[in-house]
Amino acid sequence: MSELSDQPGDALIKPPVGWRERLSAWRNRMVADPKFQRWAASFPLTRPIARRRARQLFDLCAGFVYSQILDAFIRLKLADILFEGPATTSELAGRLSLSPDRTLTLLRATSALGLTVSLNPLNGEDRFALGELGAALIGNPGVAAMVEHHAMLYADLRDPVALLRGETRDTALGGYWPYAARGALDHLSAEQVSAYSGLMSASQPLIADDVLDAYRVDRHRVLMDVGGGEGRFLAAAARRDADLKLMLFDLPPVAERARTHFEHLGLADRAETHGGDFQVDSLPKGADLISLVRVIHDHDDDIVLRLLTAVHAALPREGTLIVAEPMSGVRGAEPIGDAYFGFYLMAMGRGRPRTATEITELLKQAGFRKAQETATIRPMLTGLIVANA
Repeated sequence: MSELSDQPGDALIKPPVGWRERLSAWRNRMVADPKFQRWAASFPLTRPIARRRARQLFDLCAGFVYSQILDAFIRLKLADILFEGPATTSELAGRLSLSPDRTLTLLRATSALGLTVSLNPLNGEDRFALGELGAALIGNPGVAAMVEHHAMLYADLRDPVALLRGETRDTALGGYWPYAARGALDHLSAEQVSAYSGLMSASQPLIADDVLDAYRVDRHRVLMDVGGGEGRFLAAAARRDADLKLMLFDLPPVAERARTHFEHLGLADRAETHGGDFQVDSLPKGADLISLVRVIHDHDDDIVLRLLTAVHAALPREGTLIVAEPMSGVRGAEPIGDAYFGFYLMAMGRGRPRTATEITELLKQAGFRKAQETATIRPMLTGLIVANA
């Protein structure tokens, strides 16, 4: 042994702390000091920063209230009403079945959040119009569906510490997503899958267009969407390429809903639907392009690896897989991937958001020889990885 290693307690000696860590520790001590906080809030050069940080901290505290205001905005269909044109408080009170004073409280709150806009009074009465964020909801019905769906998430997050410690049993989200429970899924009925299939279908168009803008499907003959739900992604792909053949694989009652959807769209002659459970069944062959759209983040690593291996086996040599889903570690979108989806999936009971590097490693283990991240226009909602068999 060396002289150093003979000294008692040497095993507990910590490595030298870098300058960034020392600077961070100094900053934290300063920011935590009430005297410094008061000085920073009053000094002209630091005042804007101090106020911005105070606002950010308050927004964290008030986030639940903001989300409930959004929920009321959607459930009362205020966006649809104001899309017709501006209205006064009394006009809106009648249509919303609320008292005038509570209508005004709601309108001022939604205005503060950018959902509505306060206009010049008319005959002394407050008047409001649809705001930019409220207008965006008109064109994205999937967002409204997700907001209403969040009532279950909020119930599961009532005690977040208990959820983190694994003390919460039978969560609302775990019951809503039937595949969240491990085991065979061939017992599911059409009624059990209808709610979540409808939700995924409503939120799919925005995601589908982002993926199809980033990756051209017209270079392929047959596209199979695994976990494809009611077929919204395949229908969007069909509009991009009139010669593309379509295949869909999902649980039997979900695949049946997709078959009906394809018939309604006039795509029955181009689309095949296959019912099965990818946890136990082999995937059908015949596609040179397979898509997994918002699928693997719902599952734990062992199931994901099993699925990716099955996809690799179903593809021909030089076949392609596209993986599209919200990812962890996206610069500028960390609250979406790591905070929102991290806790959502924890409440659901399985799965986790993964970085592009983690997904690439799983693809490598499954036998894919090459995987590359491809940019999308809204990476905070949809990341995309293209892999070759």
